[in-house]
Amino acid sequence: MAVADLSQIVKAYDVRGVVPDQWDESLAELFGAAFVRVTGAAGIVVGHDMRPSSPGLAAAFARGATGRGADVTLIGLCSTDQLYFASGSLDLPGAMFTASHNPARYNGIKLCRAGAAPVGQDTGLADIRALVEEWADGGGRGGVGEARGARGTVTERDLLADYAAHLKSLVDLTAIRPLRVVVDAGNGMGGHTVPSVFEGLPLQLDPLYFELDGTFPHHEANPLDPKNIVDLQARVRETGADLGLAFDGDADRCFVVDERGEPVPPSAVTALVASRELAKEPGSTVIHNCITSWSVPEVVRESGGTPVRTRVGHSFIKAEMARTGAIFGGEHSAHYYFRDFWNADTGMLAALHVLAALGGQDKPLSGLVAEYDRYAASGEINSTVADQAASLAAVREAYTGRADAELDELDGLTVTTADWWFNLRASNTEPLLRLNVEARDDATAARVRDEVLALVRA
Repeated sequence: MAVADLSQIVKAYDVRGVVPDQWDESLAELFGAAFVRVTGAAGIVVGHDMRPSSPGLAAAFARGATGRGADVTLIGLCSTDQLYFASGSLDLPGAMFTASHNPARYNGIKLCRAGAAPVGQDTGLADIRALVEEWADGGGRGGVGEARGARGTVTERDLLADYAAHLKSLVDLTAIRPLRVVVDAGNGMGGHTVPSVFEGLPLQLDPLYFELDGTFPHHEANPLDPKNIVDLQARVRETGADLGLAFDGDADRCFVVDERGEPVPPSAVTALVASRELAKEPGSTVIHNCITSWSVPEVVRESGGTPVRTRVGHSFIKAEMARTGAIFGGEHSAHYYFRDFWNADTGMLAALHVLAALGGQDKPLSGLVAEYDRYAASGEINSTVADQAASLAAVREAYTGRADAELDELDGLTVTTADWWFNLRASNTEPLLRLNVEARDDATAARVRDEVLALVRA
């Protein structure tokens, strides 16, 4: 494996690439050894999704880890948030083999320290990459065999029931009115976790694509793309269901549609869950990124909490949660983070909050979320640009000096007025600028969107 390939697969927060073209089991074994070397762990926990390459990659990683003397707990098929549960409850560093919503030919590793603490470029991933590069250059084995002593052991353990019980201990659904719920698992890990989590609850489950199949025969397991929730929307409308839920491939993100089949914005879900968490602990802090709706900090303040704004990305959210002791955090991309889940993200727990809120009163979901969905939004619009910095500078210059506008650069460029705001930021991995606009009405949102896009695409 050429060292140059690692720059293509080691990302800001994880490892991800095409198998076997960009990485394979021999490289996974080196990553396992390097992970143990960097963390100094005596034991780790390893899980994987349903992709055809995942079991072999996870086993190879375990070989590398045991070769360094670490004991490995293999939990087998799991969602990413189930791996975080294992890391938190067992107090062990963890490795999850998944490429989330990417196509079937991809796979990857999400790494965490004990207690589900994130591992990114600045918190160990760069050191892991350096070791793998060194060992790969040394002939493919390198320092893997240099264990601290005896080879570690491998123990298989099923934690699905424990994971489901923990989630249900955090949200009480026993007294809600019966609900009919359509769930589209997209042939991903939601098909594994949802039946266990929903078991025993007053929910009539209508499953779509629960067969675990890493080739994704029906649609990509990426509900952020509207074309991938069309089947869910149609089933909700056909059956008169109370709501629909869609999970991505590794089931750490959850998207919601109401009884009309209309998507519920993740910002509205963030605001709803924040209000519920603050009802339990008034005065707590809630984290939101700089692209969530104005409604999120508004609802947090109305509920007696303190909103804290941060950059986009799970490492920033989790760091702020740890720093502030926040009870909850939410992102526009449908990642939801809970203090009571080791500050890790779990779409399943957010879904349980939505179900509890809906079932605890008589209004339909559209009526319930209207309180939290207050503004007109563009959604995220991507523009391919040759020079991200130059395009950002042109937009900044166009809005600098406007008496009614406030500019900040917490994450890209955010311009805010009394009636609208937009954020324009560069992609870390592609030659794209991402635009999000929100305004008090649809016409204003469209006007601002078109103004900014004309500058970006000039």
